[in-house]
Amino acid sequence: MPMRRIMPPVMLLLLLLSPPLGAQENQLQDNIYDPGKLKPIDSQLKVQAGDPAPDFTLPAVSGRPIQLSQYRGEKNVVLSFVPAAWTPVCSGQWPGYNLVKDLFDVNDTVMLGITTDNIPTLHAWTREMGGLWFDVLSDFWPHGAVAETYGVLRSDGTAERAMIFIDKKGIISAAMVFDINHRPDLKVCVDEVEKLGQP
Repeated sequence: MPMRRIMPPVMLLLLLLSPPLGAQENQLQDNIYDPGKLKPIDSQLKVQAGDPAPDFTLPAVSGRPIQLSQYRGEKNVVLSFVPAAWTPVCSGQWPGYNLVKDLFDVNDTVMLGITTDNIPTLHAWTREMGGLWFDVLSDFWPHGAVAETYGVLRSDGTAERAMIFIDKKGIISAAMVFDINHRPDLKVCVDEVEKLGQP
């Protein structure tokens, strides 16, 4: 019987004892734009668990196009939509996933970060954050088309703070939109990735 892929105890302890990720915002603070308090959610999800994930192709900061369906049959996928580069919460959220890269690996899962910013902006921002292990994609043109397809495009043209979890068959296992003003609890991502990794 195949063993369930779970987070190693040492990694779980590290995750629970890690200090808040606010240091990342402090490092970037001179370049960060603070939009102030925003309407927590400003869209209506168009996908739900059990739906086939709408396919898309977007340019990545790495310089290559990424198509969602290229992972079908090979990897589970987590889509992490964030509102905007160079903003405080986003600049802390994505580096936080560096703490759990091993969890993604053992559960055959990749993450794709998506914003409606253009590639030059995302290139500068991700370099300033010290690098990320996952591909960062630009939904800039046609502006917000992928975010709109998933129902996470806000009325101001930015994306919601949302996560879409997709299994190897291309089926959505969970779709979540979070309060745009707050970083999602990392444990939510950990739990959903572990579910994706179950046989």
